[in-house]
Amino acid sequence: MKISANKFVSATYDLYVGGEDGTPEELMEKATGDKPLAFIYGTGMMLEAFEDNLVGLEPGATFDFVLTNEQAYGEYVDENIVELPRSVFEIDGKIDTEIIFENNTVPMLDQEGNRINGTIVTIGAESITMDFNHPLAGENLHFIGNVVEVREATEQEVKQFMGGCSCGDCSCDDCSDDNASSGCSCNCSQ
Repeated sequence: MKISANKFVSATYDLYVGGEDGTPEELMEKATGDKPLAFIYGTGMMLEAFEDNLVGLEPGATFDFVLTNEQAYGEYVDENIVELPRSVFEIDGKIDTEIIFENNTVPMLDQEGNRINGTIVTIGAESITMDFNHPLAGENLHFIGNVVEVREATEQEVKQFMGGCSCGDCSCDDCSDDNASSGCSCNCSQ
């Protein structure tokens, strides 16, 4: 069976970033045989350019491609670094230091009520500086991998992926703050 619309796909890969302007590529992430990437093709769960490079592949096929930052998460935008009043993060006048600390990514809401993730850059006496760029903004993504499985998606998988999480085997049932902050890559936390 070949990768096409609405098929369940699992794959292993190594993801490298960098390589532009003579910088060496750095291994950023691995999806292994024990924890492969699992998704339903063509449902908007993955980057469109990523899926474009997999269409038509069968189990056992290998892939090796680069997505430019334009095809992936865009350029790094300095305007996405925002200074917010410290009071935004306080509950009863205090900050929870187990959640609010430098380099931690926390879920937030924009002015329209959309959920977005921001990384804490600095914590000051009056304000907290947040970076709302995607962590891979400005990076070219080099994927080297192998298609493990291609098959019809089960009703349960469709429900899991489309109605809840896109995190495959993390067994979360919803996109709660606990799951988003624990590294679960639920659709609603992206």
